[in-house]
Amino acid sequence: MFTGLESPSKLVLLLVAAVVLFGAKRLPEIGRSLGHGMRGFKESLAGEEQHDDADLETGVETGSAVEHDQLG
Repeated sequence: MFTGLESPSKLVLLLVAAVVLFGAKRLPEIGRSLGHGMRGFKESLAGEEQHDDADLETGVETGSAVEHDQLG
């Protein structure tokens, strides 16, 4: 009757296994990082290049500003 992966019993078993393996606190973080990775993959396939806002928030410097700091 329910033979596919979409069967409710298999999905519940998969969810329970994920909670046991990773813990309830890590699951949202894992989902978020998977989402960012998938979004980046889609953008790279489409040829769009967008800078990540997280780099700006953390203060990561790129380009000539870093070279200038290293030179003096």
